[in-house]
Amino acid sequence: MDRFPKAADVDFHSPLDLSKAAAAVLDDEGRVSGWASSAERLLGHAPEDVLGRPAARLLAAPQGRRLSALCRTHRPRSAVLDLRCRDGRTLRAAVTFSPLAHRGVAATVVLAADLETQRCWESQLALLQGLATESSVGLTIFDTDGRVVWGNVSTDLELAGIAQYIGRPAADLFPEGEFISRHHPPDEDQIMEHVLKTGEPILGMHYRGRAPADPVREHVWSCSYHRLVDARGEPLGLFEESLDITDRYRAQERLSLLVRAGKRIGASLDVRRTAAELADVAVPQLADEVLVDLPPAVIEGRQPPTGSAPGHSLLRMHGRTPEEFRTSPVSYPPSSPQALSLASSRPVVDTSPSAAPDGAGSDPAQSCLFVPLLTRDAILGLATFRRSANPDPFGAEEQALAVELAERAAVGIDNARRYTSQHAAALVLQRSLLPQHLPEQSAVDVAYRYLPADSRVGVGGDWFDVIPLSGARVGLTVGDVVGHGVHAAATMGRLRATVRTLALLDLDPAELLTRLDDLVAQDSGSDADDGLSEETLGVTCLYAIYDPVSGRCVWASAGHPSPIVADANGSVALSALAPGPPLGLGGLPYENVEMSLSSGSVVAFFTDGVVEDRRTDIDSGIDRLVHVLSWQRCPVEELCDRALSTLPPGAQADDATLLLVRTLRLGADHVVDLELPPEPAMVARARTLTERQLAAWGLSDLSFTAALVVSELVTNGIRYATGPVMLRLIRDRCLLCEVSDSAHTAPHLRRARRDEEGGRGLFLVAQVSQRWGTRYTASGKTIWAELAIP
Repeated sequence: MDRFPKAADVDFHSPLDLSKAAAAVLDDEGRVSGWASSAERLLGHAPEDVLGRPAARLLAAPQGRRLSALCRTHRPRSAVLDLRCRDGRTLRAAVTFSPLAHRGVAATVVLAADLETQRCWESQLALLQGLATESSVGLTIFDTDGRVVWGNVSTDLELAGIAQYIGRPAADLFPEGEFISRHHPPDEDQIMEHVLKTGEPILGMHYRGRAPADPVREHVWSCSYHRLVDARGEPLGLFEESLDITDRYRAQERLSLLVRAGKRIGASLDVRRTAAELADVAVPQLADEVLVDLPPAVIEGRQPPTGSAPGHSLLRMHGRTPEEFRTSPVSYPPSSPQALSLASSRPVVDTSPSAAPDGAGSDPAQSCLFVPLLTRDAILGLATFRRSANPDPFGAEEQALAVELAERAAVGIDNARRYTSQHAAALVLQRSLLPQHLPEQSAVDVAYRYLPADSRVGVGGDWFDVIPLSGARVGLTVGDVVGHGVHAAATMGRLRATVRTLALLDLDPAELLTRLDDLVAQDSGSDADDGLSEETLGVTCLYAIYDPVSGRCVWASAGHPSPIVADANGSVALSALAPGPPLGLGGLPYENVEMSLSSGSVVAFFTDGVVEDRRTDIDSGIDRLVHVLSWQRCPVEELCDRALSTLPPGAQADDATLLLVRTLRLGADHVVDLELPPEPAMVARARTLTERQLAAWGLSDLSFTAALVVSELVTNGIRYATGPVMLRLIRDRCLLCEVSDSAHTAPHLRRARRDEEGGRGLFLVAQVSQRWGTRYTASGKTIWAELAIP
């Protein structure tokens, strides 16, 4: 389908052409001797009405003398006359008079056309003349072989003379040019062949090259191609329209560059990557190379130097990945353009650098632009934009663009610096909240892994702890705070400290979770806007106590996944623990679950992130962990690595914490139990038994101290309790002395007055032991003391 269906109506023949104009012949007397049908069509007069009559009668006003003068001319003349139509109208017409001598008879051929039509044609002709001589659009005609036939003045100026290219192929015009529009074939010969063959014009192709008239500066043209046909519709060739859009194209490129800069620069929150992002955006559109120099403090996340501009002790960034990243020291002499840029906080252009600045490379630079990296009235460093292949110096608009890119980079670098500082602080916080070194104890072998989901911050809301308790027992806890980052870590640290404090009170797991639930509920209901209360609305926790003497393990859960137990025989099973509600919700009690574990059993405590993922359900994750625990004879460190290697690849949806413990048992030769009737004479027996047992253990050096402690504790038990008193001695990393009775009243350490006979027993116990305390049981209480083994 034709793009211009009325193109056939466009006629470039003159209205006064003999084939179109109204024609008549006048004799030497000015009478009409010939009247063509075209004249009848224009004025409406029939031949019989005008033949033989004076032509002056056809004029709308008396102009006889002028008409006579035009008829007697010896050369063609033109005039504008008002002609009278048959219907009474007056037609202003353009009229030409051409003298004609035929066989000695003088006559004049007169051609007439509507003046308005004639003026329109003349405007079209002037348009064509203007396109050829005055238009800024380059017009070039090629024949069917793609060779230059003609070019207008604009093309002539660009080519520094069109004559030298007549008859040559199109490829000779701009030998190093190229099409940068990719929606058509990039080869000009293919474009011409397509237009000639199909007749379909190709419009708006962007072409980049150097014009022969300006070989130094690179230009961009918008080119369109149209087929030329003759009157029969046969191809004559094609013509090319080209318009220099260099300035507009560069403006669009600058705008697109700024858009890319807004999306890319500063998105990584990493100083070195932000420097690389600036180079990625600016090269090669603005410069051939971009160098970024920063003080060491900025790279390390510390405050930039204050005072004078950092012209010395800068480090140049190299590499775009953490593996490639390195730095090299640079410094600027006081008189250098770099130092001037830093001192003035303004861009400086050096149009004649003899070589790459500061040994950046071996290629000489044509032009360098130095732009300080400024933010919040601080100078972070210097960005250097270098051109080596492009000879054009940095213009005012390009300098403004470089400054804006440098500003964006400076903000990104400053944000990355602050993030680095905050990240370091968050890591310090995390390390201070999680156990750095597990305490020495004999109850379990322990291994753990902690993987925060927020890999950028590196901290999260999961926690775990291993807490030595009295009687060689150990407390084990795992918890999970909803969310990630510093707020979750701070809430986690507060809860972990609370759990440790409550655990040291020797509370059983259900009682500990009940008290912890009350504290979390109080925090959630407080009006304090500390950013932490919302985190505590989704807290789960599991707490367990393992006794290596009896092999008894008791645990309770507040909304936390049940532990998985692999016994010494290799069978693996989930515990029968029914989790209570998460902390802070209240309403339902927490219950203890008790299990007897054989020596060598492996118990896995974990958070949701270990077994749950967006792509798999929690049952599949538990099956993976159960399969790993079936290898329970492996060291627990190896089991931890095996468990985490089964996690799905990619980013984690939740923090993952895994705590594996292998249970140990204290042999019978490490524990002595003695039941004493509630008689004062039993105190001496208890001392004697203690001394004998310590001698058997090779701890005679502790006999006096241990006998003193046992004497005081047994005396208190017999004096204030009813029923028998139980004495237990445990040889572990220290000597443990425990006395249990049926009373629920705890003794209190106090300072006895001089006139009092008693009240000094617990004071003596506290002085000679490294730790002592009281724990309550279902049948009463136990007072214990730990003595260091020399």
